[in-house]
Amino acid sequence: MAKSARRKRNRIAGQFSAHRIEMLLSPAWRVLSLSARRVLDRLEIERAQHGGQDNGLLPVTFEQLFEYGIHRHAIAPAVRELEALGFAIVTERGRSGNAGYRKPNLFRITFHPGGTDSGEPSDEWRSIKTLEEAETLAATAREAKAEGYRPRRAKNKTPVPVFANAVVTDSITTVPVADSITT
Repeated sequence: MAKSARRKRNRIAGQFSAHRIEMLLSPAWRVLSLSARRVLDRLEIERAQHGGQDNGLLPVTFEQLFEYGIHRHAIAPAVRELEALGFAIVTERGRSGNAGYRKPNLFRITFHPGGTDSGEPSDEWRSIKTLEEAETLAATAREAKAEGYRPRRAKNKTPVPVFANAVVTDSITTVPVADSITT
């Protein structure tokens, strides 16, 4: 056998994002929902597109998360869950609106370097010690509403007008019509 055929392959061709085994075994990682994992994957893709730099200034839009496969109603709860479990932090809140006012959230992935004063990963996920604590934090975060949340006003909930002179017989409603005078 040739020497090159026996060589162990230990290089990854292309960009990659490493996860420490300690993190994969942590209670916080084990309770992450599928939506939260997809958001985290999309954040790591964004970091790779920035050359591994700009952690803390990673712009990811609602539309990018939706296109990545996260249901519209699951995006906000998943982001809150990631923050509560310590895997990502929204460093600057974005806002929706027309083109001139729209702005994406800016994120920092806590287990990657950068975005802190020391430049080292902050690893907030390590503070969660038990599976029960992680489950409680995740559930609470998913159910919470964002700051400044206000429910949308119901659209067109005005009742249908009822005619005062209407006569109801069985299931047919008849409305008396005034005689019209034609000239």
